[in-house]
Amino acid sequence: MDFAKPLPTYLVKRYHGWKATTYSENQFWYRRLADEGQRPRAMVISCCDSRVHVTSIFGADQGEFFIHRNIANLVPPYAPDGDHHGTSAAIEYAVTVLKVAHLIVLGHSQCGGVQGCIDMCKGQAPQLEAKESFVGRWMDILKPKFDLVVDIEDSTEQARQFERQTVVASLENLMTFPFVSSSVEEGALSLHGLWTDIGEGGLECFDPHQKKFVPV
Repeated sequence: MDFAKPLPTYLVKRYHGWKATTYSENQFWYRRLADEGQRPRAMVISCCDSRVHVTSIFGADQGEFFIHRNIANLVPPYAPDGDHHGTSAAIEYAVTVLKVAHLIVLGHSQCGGVQGCIDMCKGQAPQLEAKESFVGRWMDILKPKFDLVVDIEDSTEQARQFERQTVVASLENLMTFPFVSSSVEEGALSLHGLWTDIGEGGLECFDPHQKKFVPV
């Protein structure tokens, strides 16, 4: 069965445009990256949402960030059970091989995964409760945090606060990884939690001492 199709024309045109301009003007830098390998200073775990553009937010170039994206920027608890763990594998590689100095979790506004979790918690998403729902089982990671926002009556504010909890839950779960916690304790790695407002371009950072997000 022929399951792969040719690349869409508009993407082909964009590629040729990039190769003729951006690459052509910086080809020595690209070749250096290829020859010397990557040495990113930070890993960023962000959402798959197409509106979240990590490199643009921080004005980063190729080679600066080791980026992993998943639904709702969640980190699962450490579970060395021999199963498939894409997010955990990316974290392991970043911390133990690349030796990144910073690990950043970036949440965002209007997150569809978070809204799906809210609907599940309210019994309004039977399709996500189904055993075969990959999204539903992934969002189970966040479910325990719903108790913290359940009493917020305004649905928009409830979602925004729950979006921030994806970051807190991920930071907490990161510390269950032995190689993460030991690197943090040794001072070789620092964890950072951020939340960005897509429409306003705002950025907030989690302050563990105040236990809240503050504007950057």
